[in-house]
Amino acid sequence: MPLNAAFLFLSGSADPATHRGTVPTGDVDLHVVAVKNYAEAESVARELVDTLGVGAIELCGGFGIEGTARVQRAVGAGVPVGVVRFDHHPGLGDVSGDTLFA
Repeated sequence: MPLNAAFLFLSGSADPATHRGTVPTGDVDLHVVAVKNYAEAESVARELVDTLGVGAIELCGGFGIEGTARVQRAVGAGVPVGVVRFDHHPGLGDVSGDTLFA
């Protein structure tokens, strides 16, 4: 059975209802969703866990320490949350999401 995982990324023009897709590889079913901010990421992460049974979440490099912690709290300790690291994300004006959303 493949790993059912998600990748969330930040985009100011995101609509998570339409900016999403799934990439099945046989080993991993990866649900990719764009979100506008940390609050939306919390909601989408919880939805993915509750409705699709996602068991692991990776966050884009725009998520800072606080954003990562917020998503982890939203899904609970039973779902591991990892993050790609950028301290100064090129897609967010060279700042961390913590500067914009925390």
